[in-house]
Amino acid sequence: MKVILFGATGMVGQGVLRECLLDASVESVLAVGRSPGGQHHAKLSEILHDNFFDFATIESELAGHDACFFCLGVSSLGMDEARYRHLTYDITLAAARTLSRLNPDMVFIYVTGQGTDSTEQGRLMWARVKGKTENDLRKLPFRAAYMFRPAGIQPLHGIRSKTTWVQAIYVVAGPLLSLLNHVAPNYMTTTEQVGRAMIKVARDGYPKPVLESEDINRL
Repeated sequence: MKVILFGATGMVGQGVLRECLLDASVESVLAVGRSPGGQHHAKLSEILHDNFFDFATIESELAGHDACFFCLGVSSLGMDEARYRHLTYDITLAAARTLSRLNPDMVFIYVTGQGTDSTEQGRLMWARVKGKTENDLRKLPFRAAYMFRPAGIQPLHGIRSKTTWVQAIYVVAGPLLSLLNHVAPNYMTTTEQVGRAMIKVARDGYPKPVLESEDINRL
């Protein structure tokens, strides 16, 4: 399986990349980002690309892949809806529309979050935008598109959040997060479990298009 990974330097993306490099069923990983990830591996190659609203200049390198793991995202804190939609919906759909045209047999997996609003009508701005993004991804002509909606995610294997205050919370709450992952699988998962579940779903499919934390952990 040849994988394209967006967001490889983020906390979730780091975990997904780790599992892809370890998994024998993943032949290669192409990480698309704005800056180098700093990792070197025989299966890993990188494309540095500045304009995430237009992929025309790198289309030839995006063709011929079996799966895309889209782990790119921003926090909605301090943003108005127009700005958040631009950095969430517009970027995701620009990449997905390009990939669906180049790789119609591709499986596309998008990381959203628990509480995403599929009706697009709720009170929470971020949930409406994520819901619109999910709904429109599922309309594209991929072989399949899956939405991963984890709740809390515990970083493992030395993976760190790039956001300083978020990383500080993870350091302090680490033991509690480990406990929650065992006793409350509906509300907690790990970067390792997310990565392994993505690979399995891309390879084998899943009975439903939206996966919550419990589904991810079960896989």
